[in-house]
Amino acid sequence: MPHLHRRDFLASVILAALAARGRAAESRPPRILLRSSWQVVNIGDIAHTPGVLTLLERYLPEAEVRLWASNDLTDEVAAMEHRRFPKLKIVKGSIKDDGRASNAELGETLEWADFLLHGSGASFVAVKDVTAFDKHIGKPFGIYGITYSGSNPKQVELMNRAKFIYFRDTVSLAKAREEGVSCPIMEFGPDGAFGCDLRNDAAAEAFCQANGLETKKFLCCIPRLRYTPYWTIKAGRAFDPMKHQRNEEMAEHDHAPLRAAITHVIRNSDHKILLCPEDMTQVEVGRKHVLEPLPDEVRQRVVWRDKYWLTDEALSTYLRSSGLFGLEMHSPIMCIGNGVPALVGRFAEQTSKGFMWRDIGLADWLFDMDEPKQVARLNDVVLSLVTDPAAAAERVEQARQIVTQRQEATMAQLRKSLNPA
Repeated sequence: MPHLHRRDFLASVILAALAARGRAAESRPPRILLRSSWQVVNIGDIAHTPGVLTLLERYLPEAEVRLWASNDLTDEVAAMEHRRFPKLKIVKGSIKDDGRASNAELGETLEWADFLLHGSGASFVAVKDVTAFDKHIGKPFGIYGITYSGSNPKQVELMNRAKFIYFRDTVSLAKAREEGVSCPIMEFGPDGAFGCDLRNDAAAEAFCQANGLETKKFLCCIPRLRYTPYWTIKAGRAFDPMKHQRNEEMAEHDHAPLRAAITHVIRNSDHKILLCPEDMTQVEVGRKHVLEPLPDEVRQRVVWRDKYWLTDEALSTYLRSSGLFGLEMHSPIMCIGNGVPALVGRFAEQTSKGFMWRDIGLADWLFDMDEPKQVARLNDVVLSLVTDPAAAAERVEQARQIVTQRQEATMAQLRKSLNPA
C-alpha cells in the first residue's frame, strides 16, 4: 500500500510539472523569427527590415523578435539597426540538408522560435531558407509584403503551406492566384519599408548645412538605370552585356525627363534640388546622366551627393525636403510612410512593385517612363509639390491612412497566427 501511495505521489508530481510547464509556455511572450535583410548596397533593401521590426514593436509589443539576417549584413548596418532596436538579437547562417543549423546560435534560435515571418522584399527572397525551415523545423510561417512575378510548382506548394501571404502590390496578388497559389489568407499588404522610422538627424543636418539646403526649400531626385549594374559594386558579380546594353540604350531616354523637371523647378521656384542615390551605383549615374548635362544656371542650384549613404541619414534628409521624385521605389515608400510627398517613375524592368502607388491611392503620382503622355505631366506635378504643399500633404495623409489600415490588419492576422484558437 505505501508503495502505491508513493507511485501515485510521483505521478502527481510529474503531472503537476507538465501542467506548470504548459502554463509557462502559454504565459510567456510569443517568439517571432524575422527572416529578412537582403543586401546592404541599397538603402531601400535595408529599410525592409527596420520597417517590419517597427510594425512588430507597434502592434505586437509583447512579442520577442529575433532577426535571421543574410550573411552580407555589415557591422555598420547592424549597428544602425541596434541604435533603433537595442535589444534585437541578430543571427546568421543556414539550415543544412540534414536539418542541422550551420551554427549553434542559429540552431538555438530555430528551437526558440514559435513562428517564422519572411520579411518584405522584391520576391519570395529566402525561399530556400523557408523551405528548409518548413521541412526540418516544422513550425508555422507567414510571408509579408512581397512582389510575386511567377514561380515553379514546388515554390507554389510551399507558399500554400504559409499561414498567410501579403503581397505589396495587387498585380502580384492577381498573378499568384492565376498561378494556383491558394494560401488560406492572401491579400494586399504594404511593403515593410513604409514602417521604417530610422533617423540620423545630426548627419542630415550637417550635410544640409554644408550644402546650403534649407529645410523645405529643396526637392530630392533619384536617378537609376534600367538594370542595377551590380557588377560594378559587388565582388564576383559577372558583367552582364545584355543588361549593360539596355542601360546604355535607355539612359538618356529615362533621365532627360528628370533633367526637364529639375530645370522647371529651378526656373519657377526658389527651391534647390538634391540629386541623391538609393543604391551605390546611382552616385555616378546621377553625375553622368543628370548633373553634367544640365544648363549651367540650373546646375548651380543642384546639389550632387557624391557618396552613398545609409537609410537613417537618407530618411532624415528626406524629412527636411519638400518632397522627392525620380526612378526608384523605396525612397518614395519611406517618404510616404513618414509624411513626405513622393512621386515614382517606373518601367517594366522594375517588375510590378510600382503599382502599389495605385493601391494606396496615388495613381497620378506614378509615371510610366515609356508612356509619353504620362511623362508629359511630370514637370507640372513635380512643381506642384513646391507651389501647393498643402494639397500634396493632404494626398500623403490619405495614402498613409490606407497604408496604416492595412498594416493594422496584417499585424492582427499575425497575432491570430501566433495564438490559434
